[in-house]
Amino acid sequence: MLHSPIHPGNSDASDWAERSENWISEVAKLAKKRKRRERNSYPLILCGNGVSMRVENGALVIREGFTHYPQERVNHRFFRGDLTLPPRIVLLDGSGTLSFEVLSWLGEQGVALARVKWTGEVAIVASGAGFASDRKKVDWQNATRADDAKRLAFAVDLIHRKLIASISTLEQHIAPSPAHERAVSKVKATIDRLFSGEITEAAGVRALEGECAAAYFAAWQGLSMNWKAMARHPIPDDWLAFSSRSSLANGLKPKNYNASHPVNAILNYAYTVKLAQMQIQAVADGYDPTLGILHHGRRDKPAFIFDLIEPERPKVDAAVLAFIQSRSFSGADFVIRPDGVCRLSPQLARMVATLII
Repeated sequence: MLHSPIHPGNSDASDWAERSENWISEVAKLAKKRKRRERNSYPLILCGNGVSMRVENGALVIREGFTHYPQERVNHRFFRGDLTLPPRIVLLDGSGTLSFEVLSWLGEQGVALARVKWTGEVAIVASGAGFASDRKKVDWQNATRADDAKRLAFAVDLIHRKLIASISTLEQHIAPSPAHERAVSKVKATIDRLFSGEITEAAGVRALEGECAAAYFAAWQGLSMNWKAMARHPIPDDWLAFSSRSSLANGLKPKNYNASHPVNAILNYAYTVKLAQMQIQAVADGYDPTLGILHHGRRDKPAFIFDLIEPERPKVDAAVLAFIQSRSFSGADFVIRPDGVCRLSPQLARMVATLII
């Protein structure tokens, strides 16, 4: 049986505002203090409707978005060479405006800009310095993807590091159970197979990783979130415990996008924010983000970043698990769309992004 679906139309405005303010205060607690002469290394994360970025008298003026009422609107003013200037700006869904002059200003100051969709996809990433590839690094990417032996070695190293991190995440954040034991055993056995010599191509490495991923997330089954005010904000019965990494909103196809469970929605957002961050860094380091090695033949996507993020996924999982196991949530923190897809409230999305970046 499903409890009443949640969406802004029937969610009490005061509760929505209360939860939004809760996440705003949580984000503020994570803010890193900067020494007087130290350059800011912390990104600026923006969300909500009506975000505005403009250049005024040579300074960058940013107005944060509006997510609830009442809300104190926050404004930022950054001057050229300002030590408080963030190294990157992340726009989480929402709406607003910026000008070509803003893009030029950001490029001049080396500030990267990324926009993340609520669906958990990167809309666009603009490196602060543009794309100035390092010829040697791009040649290495091309040579590695063209040589089967080098590609295999790259894939083995990548997935080995991911599997090691997966064991750590399971042992630190998932309660012991038969599924937990099977997952750890599966991962350890796969690590042995990676170096046994029986795997002769990168595709085989991906197949083994997929098997481990299925066992890994099976160990998450039964994971629960702490819910509050359920009488006022009912939730679907399916939300009471995690059952699968794939979304029920995709029909018979076991796909991870269009999450139907809050844990998956949080994971999708967290992965995407990490992906955007890593794409910015890879471009700054001179790599071509489209030249994937393990994720071969995906030139229309940042395939190389899909490679690089693999060992980082279990670390993102660990951060998400620690977060959901240490907080109480309300149905007002999420929106259920007409198609059954679960969406994070803007300020909760901002909190998740702050944890990951």
